Amino acid sequence: MKISVAIVEDDKNYNKTLKRMLDYSDNLSCVGNFYSGKSALENLPSLQPDVVLMDLQLQDFFGYEIIATLKPNLLNTSFIVITNYEDEEMVFNTLKAGAVGYLVKGESLEKITNSIQETYQGGSAMSNSIARKIVHFFQVQNQKNNLWEILTHAEQHIIEAISKGRLYKEIADEKCISIETVKKHINNIYRKLGVNNKVEAINLINNN
Repeated sequence: MKISVAIVEDDKNYNKTLKRMLDYSDNLSCVGNFYSGKSALENLPSLQPDVVLMDLQLQDFFGYEIIATLKPNLLNTSFIVITNYEDEEMVFNTLKAGAVGYLVKGESLEKITNSIQETYQGGSAMSNSIARKIVHFFQVQNQKNNLWEILTHAEQHIIEAISKGRLYKEIADEKCISIETVKKHINNIYRKLGVNNKVEAINLINNN
């Protein structure tokens, strides 16, 4: 039995290229190709395709908005995004919406067909550049967590307050401690993080 695939892509030439790819495949079948988010929202629920190839930047919707809307009614459908967008925010918005694949336009048609089959079999297809971004994101999060964990709860609270522009007196009043104690906590923070001032401390926490 062929894998049923639908296409949502507003670039007509690329949409037709993807459809031809599916039509020439022995084990893939194009059950619908749409040029707008509106038509996808209206028609995909009745089609219940195995896989949807989804553009992210449509003229009327972001692809991840369509995925998030349709996913509850298409529980057996896997969404693979094919897009020019590679920034981390777009990648993670898309994956959080329910996409299981993320390909960058420019991938070969062979890569796309293999990705459809991989996804249908329970895999998660990613372009190499996207996979690296995901790995880097979690590495950075781990580094940030490690830095955060070397601070006590009191020190964490104080560096958060300082990053929001709070004054030493305000922090002291809130914590019911003296300004001198606040300063001691801050000196401990600088020592633990290996920095010399609050700007360096905040940047180190935020950028790692």
